[in-house]
Amino acid sequence: MPSDDIVISARNLTKAYRLFGHPGDRIKQFLSLGLRRYHREFTALTDVSFEIRRGETIGIIGRNGSGKSTLLQLVCGILKPTSGSIRADGRISALLELGAGFNPEFTGRENVYFQGAIMGLDKAVMDARFDAIAGFADIGEFIDQPVRTYSSGMFVRLAFAVATYIDPDILVVDEALAVGDAVFQQKCFDRIHDMQSRGTTMMLVSHNPYQLERLCSRVAVMDRGRLSPLAPAKEALALYQELVHRELSPQAGSDLALREGTHAVRFERVAVEGARDHADGAFRTLAPLRIVAEIFADRPVDDVRFRFELCAGGDLVAMVSTIGLTERTAFHGRHRIAFSMPRCQLTSGWYHINAVAVGRNVRLDNWPRAAEFSVLLKDAAALDLTGDRGIYVCQGDWEIA
Repeated sequence: MPSDDIVISARNLTKAYRLFGHPGDRIKQFLSLGLRRYHREFTALTDVSFEIRRGETIGIIGRNGSGKSTLLQLVCGILKPTSGSIRADGRISALLELGAGFNPEFTGRENVYFQGAIMGLDKAVMDARFDAIAGFADIGEFIDQPVRTYSSGMFVRLAFAVATYIDPDILVVDEALAVGDAVFQQKCFDRIHDMQSRGTTMMLVSHNPYQLERLCSRVAVMDRGRLSPLAPAKEALALYQELVHRELSPQAGSDLALREGTHAVRFERVAVEGARDHADGAFRTLAPLRIVAEIFADRPVDDVRFRFELCAGGDLVAMVSTIGLTERTAFHGRHRIAFSMPRCQLTSGWYHINAVAVGRNVRLDNWPRAAEFSVLLKDAAALDLTGDRGIYVCQGDWEIA
């Protein structure tokens, strides 16, 4: 591969921090001239190597604390490696932690010009681009208010607009899409696709596997400071899901010994049904969706309530329950319950379902991550989303058999 085709190159990258138990230990360490040690070392990254080609979009996924943000800060030149080397050719625009690079006392307008100046763009260039930035951010008159008054959603709107309209050679994004609502996320996807078509190189960090699968050609998994080789998105995300399941194995799984409850009534199967997209296997927003569970009761049990908790990552985003429907039914043997949504009101992402059954003052069964599925939002304008994350409480009907 020609060397001029490589835009970002890391070789045996390691980053370690000194952790002091007391502020005074820093002075002791300095005065000791290295003869004594008053700190312990924490290695955030260990021997990380990779190459990113010009115009490529790669994704990094991993649990909190795995080293993803440290890696991006090294790429951007904010941190220096303890050992190894990192090279990035071209102008880098970065969206890292919320608030990075913006002066909270400046207005949104002032911060736009401030960021342009940092990137080497003069006032005339920023004048020509300001209307496009303000239009994309869509925060109205707040553009002339101090950014310390902004909500997290308003802030990320403006930060994303600035970062993507200054025409960077390399765009680095750390979880920015997790803050905006679904309509804004769709605008971001469209903007990223436009930049991809113009050859911008991108590094994206997200906890949402579906976003990375949708946007990235290659993905790597970060785990305890080590980075897996960059691989096709589906392959790397399967590795990540395996890692997550392994971490959750003491709490989850179909083995009853690993699930809470008496299991007098228990789930034997939970599945999601509906029309899937042939290209990526995802369910469609606004299309019918059905959650089906098969249950078994060893003996007659009444006053039972069932609940499906729909989660995205670690967040509970919707919950449906049979309260008022099943308490007078005596469950014995095999039964089937189903919740049907005529219009799925979930936005793009990967979801899992926790299945819960409770009786009279007793937990019968709690099956975490009983099923997983992904949803694809094709047309943001068709979905009337409200709330910070654009997630509806699911509306639909129960079937009990």
